[in-house]
Amino acid sequence: MTLSDLIAEHGDWVYAIAFTWAFFEGETFVLFGGVAAAQGVLDPMILFLSVTIGSFCGDQCWFQLGRRFGPVLLRRVARWRSRVIAPLAWLERYDAWFILSFRFVYGIRNISSFAIGLSAVTWRRFTVFNLLGSALWGASFVAAGYFFGGMLGLAVGDLAENLALFMLAGCAVAFVAMRISRLRPAKISK
Repeated sequence: MTLSDLIAEHGDWVYAIAFTWAFFEGETFVLFGGVAAAQGVLDPMILFLSVTIGSFCGDQCWFQLGRRFGPVLLRRVARWRSRVIAPLAWLERYDAWFILSFRFVYGIRNISSFAIGLSAVTWRRFTVFNLLGSALWGASFVAAGYFFGGMLGLAVGDLAENLALFMLAGCAVAFVAMRISRLRPAKISK
């Protein structure tokens, strides 16, 4: 089964998956969506809108979580305390630029939205910059995937679809392995 077959078989669910993946932090899936768009099996504009809205909604949720329950959660989840220090410092130093760009730095997106919720940034200000940042993020990753997909199609022709499917499966396995490794308790050596 090729990537085109898989997408054609599942139709519009791909856009829903892209929305959900972007909601939680999903550059990889967006890049592969861009590759599929370059192959003509996805509409790049619908993909862009799906991931932009997904990213925006995810960041809004984390912001609201930080705004409403941040202090309580920081008391209960000790490891979050150390993780919000850097985003708050970056926010203080770079202000709007940080809100526009934090989602481009792997691994800090959700904690950054949460940290901004703890700050004095108003909901309205965050919403405006979050929407702009989400659109920039969505456009750049869809475009990068589209460009890569176009180059891949030119370079390897029919092998591009199978290679893209193989790479997608490899990324999915790596993502699951990373999540599982974070769930396992760390061993303390004596």
